[in-house]
Amino acid sequence: MIKRRQIPQKSSIVILYSPIVSMAVNLFFRQCIVLVFFLFISVLANGHNKVNPVLIKYDYTLEVFDCLESLHIFPDSISKPRNKLSDNFPTFPDLVYEYKIASIGKLSPIDFDYNPHVRRYIDIYSIERREQVSLILGLAELYFPLFDEMLDKYHLPLELKYLAVVESALNPLAVSKAGATGLWQFKINSAKMFNLAVNSYVDERMDPVKSTEAACQYLQYLYKIFNNWHLALAAYNTGPGAVRNAISRAKGETNFWKIYDYLPEAAQNYVPAFIAAAYIMNNASSHHIDIIKPIITYTKTDTVMVSKPATFAAISKELGIPIELIRFLNPVYRRDFLPEVGKPITLWLPTNEIEQFLQKEQTIYNSKVETATYNDILANSGNTDGKIKVQHKVKSGEYLHKIAINYGCTIDDILIWNPNADDNLNKGEYLNIWVDKKVYQRIQQENSTDSLKTSTNQ
Repeated sequence: MIKRRQIPQKSSIVILYSPIVSMAVNLFFRQCIVLVFFLFISVLANGHNKVNPVLIKYDYTLEVFDCLESLHIFPDSISKPRNKLSDNFPTFPDLVYEYKIASIGKLSPIDFDYNPHVRRYIDIYSIERREQVSLILGLAELYFPLFDEMLDKYHLPLELKYLAVVESALNPLAVSKAGATGLWQFKINSAKMFNLAVNSYVDERMDPVKSTEAACQYLQYLYKIFNNWHLALAAYNTGPGAVRNAISRAKGETNFWKIYDYLPEAAQNYVPAFIAAAYIMNNASSHHIDIIKPIITYTKTDTVMVSKPATFAAISKELGIPIELIRFLNPVYRRDFLPEVGKPITLWLPTNEIEQFLQKEQTIYNSKVETATYNDILANSGNTDGKIKVQHKVKSGEYLHKIAINYGCTIDDILIWNPNADDNLNKGEYLNIWVDKKVYQRIQQENSTDSLKTSTNQ
């Protein structure tokens, strides 16, 4: 009798279903690969346009962006920021940012690193503050040629020009709460170190040429101390003593990111903000940020030497150019007044107005306005004749100098109109200010009616 060979039932099942299981597994993995690929392409193409609220919290380095609203040197058609955080703005994966920042670093002795701290500021510049970045791009065409010349003169990396974006948003009239002033934000003590005159007549911290040269000298000095650009930048912000202290607490580490936690918060933000500023100034078009150009450029300005006292008001009247433009080009002179200091002083004007100034120079000097002494001008502070009264509600981060520039008056005017006011303004506080009709019309266009109470001065 022949015995048939019995195949175990279990083995039969394996033989029967093994090909099916194999096909299913292969199909599953293929679908996963395709899904991951398309997800990556989607992110690369569209980016992620939602901003983490933590990334856009108020930061001192952004205070200077707010002061750009007080610069009246852009076309009248430019209004307040229009874009909202709900709008779709292109962002990119970290690998893209890392590659583009590394590309900047390849051409510079400064290390351009990428990490979450830098990404934070890229998101701020490219999304929350993109409208102000448009203005900064326009101002860069005015000031970057000057910066490049001066940095080259001192054999410094040209990328240091982006530091002024962090310091002042390229606003020569910028004044911080701490009193740091100008494009490069010098305080009084630092100004004295580099022979920048600060007195009742002039403030050379606001002189674009002299302050840029002083900044180059200071950066050169700091680099000689630390032999490391990140540390030199941190020291520019917080002082060399604080950086030395951080190095000591970090047991001798000299890598910025390794002493990061030991630095003051302002200095922690400073280097990431600088790297992000360099990125956005070189890649603004990738984020669909347009350039808004000022009405004047560096190549369209020139200087004349003024030997007698003169006021901006008379120059504006005789040349027919806005006084705001004269202020912007000559921020060094306080109270809209060119003093007599025993030697000729420099006046910046649009190139096409130089010849007209020379023709009308004596008329400007002989103007009744010009016969007033500096003390006469001070005595005239607070004048309200023919002006319109507005009540300004103080916002967070505002200070007297910023408010005065916005309304076309002086700090002395504000203090005379508001005897109880001082330098320490409180949010929500109201200030009485008198403005001329032109300024009033501009304010009406810029502000909502519920934030501005008005009455005509009798």
